[in-house]
Amino acid sequence: MAEGLRYGPLGPTAIHLCIDMQRLFGPGLPWAVPWMEEVLPKVEAIARHHADRTVFTRFIPPHRPEDANGAWRRYYQRWSEVTGEVLDPVHLGLHPALERFSPPARIVDKAVYSPWTEGALDKLLLGTGVDTIVISGGETDVCVLGAVIGAVDRGYRVVLASDAICSSADQTHDALMTLYQERFGEQIETAPTEAILDAWAQASSSVSQ
Repeated sequence: MAEGLRYGPLGPTAIHLCIDMQRLFGPGLPWAVPWMEEVLPKVEAIARHHADRTVFTRFIPPHRPEDANGAWRRYYQRWSEVTGEVLDPVHLGLHPALERFSPPARIVDKAVYSPWTEGALDKLLLGTGVDTIVISGGETDVCVLGAVIGAVDRGYRVVLASDAICSSADQTHDALMTLYQERFGEQIETAPTEAILDAWAQASSSVSQ
């Protein structure tokens, strides 16, 4: 299925959910995502235009592997260099280019891939009237996947900013984009940032008139 906003413009009931655009995934760190710097200008553009409608998530590893549950404990035994007792906490912060947007943008911390599992995002959106979620960030095939599936399950209109999401693995990024567009074509729209911002601006203008 082709890219595009098939279900019309974006209105005041839309928010921007930016997934894990943190220093943690920057150059020189164990979880570096090289494509993050490439998509950053697009992520920044959405946040700049809609800072008050943006929610940033941050992935927060445990202090020690022993503090994690179940299979996560084994996971952090493998990745002990990103646990709290080793990692400089400055790396848990947002990418420097995005920090200036919060506030008014809000931040939701999470200890797992999905931003929905621990309930903070649901609580934040409860009673707000939000029905559409524009998703950016990383990684396409891990934490973005968790965010997308959770949003679909909750009945939100899901719009993926196709040039503002990234992965450290090209093959699975491409595979997931195919999955989003073909297997979830009725529930997920993919569109480039420029088209999303144009549609959101038009909707905002029509509401204010």
